[in-house]
Amino acid sequence: MPIQQDPATLAAMLDVELPRLDLAGRLALVARTGRAVFTTSLGIEDQVITAAIGTHQLPIDVSTLETGRLFQETVDLIVQTEERYGIEIRRFRPEPQDVEAYAAQYGLNGFYESVQARHACCFVRKLKPLARALAGAEIWVTGLRRGQSGNRALIPFAEYDADKNLIKVNPLADWEIETIRAHVAAEAIPVNPLHGRGYPSIGCEPCTRAIKPGEPERAGRWWWENDEKRECGLHVPENAAQPVPQATPQASQIAR
Repeated sequence: MPIQQDPATLAAMLDVELPRLDLAGRLALVARTGRAVFTTSLGIEDQVITAAIGTHQLPIDVSTLETGRLFQETVDLIVQTEERYGIEIRRFRPEPQDVEAYAAQYGLNGFYESVQARHACCFVRKLKPLARALAGAEIWVTGLRRGQSGNRALIPFAEYDADKNLIKVNPLADWEIETIRAHVAAEAIPVNPLHGRGYPSIGCEPCTRAIKPGEPERAGRWWWENDEKRECGLHVPENAAQPVPQATPQASQIAR
């Protein structure tokens, strides 16, 4: 049934209740509250959530943004995870005409040239597909943690996202990376092999590098930019990314 209560009030209540439960209990409460969609990037945190959803057969949809520029290791992990937990991970891809229009204006890899161009690429490959993934959802489940970056240090367990008009739930908000790794080892959860090669945070291949000793977890994302709070736009107000023009007949470059 659709959520009957004011979503902002309900989000505040969830923010109080979720910390009292273990992960399975948190996700079960979310599933009872309304139609929930979990968007996974296949990172180690997200694999913990996916494993809990699959193991406990919770009615939470699992989706991923298949941007067209992911590492092959990430693509392979999607299939491996589906087979392991007997679930479907729905793939949401960018529209070809949007990719063509981006390439016509900025060049296929123009995101290296300016923050505006990078935001525009994220808009095409992530934000627009995300809108389709969340269509009809009342609750958006994410793998955000407070320890991932200074920009995320104060994230709540639940909050009302006015831009998307839904409740955003972060069930791992209080989990440290050491806890994540111990849980993965204990449950033999499949993870991206890139984590073992110095990639704690994994996005699109052209925009992600291994981090150096002592660097923050997300230092390898969009490493050529100076802003330490850099994000792709999925978890910031929607005006952080720029749309691209309509495709033209000359725009024929398509992502791999």
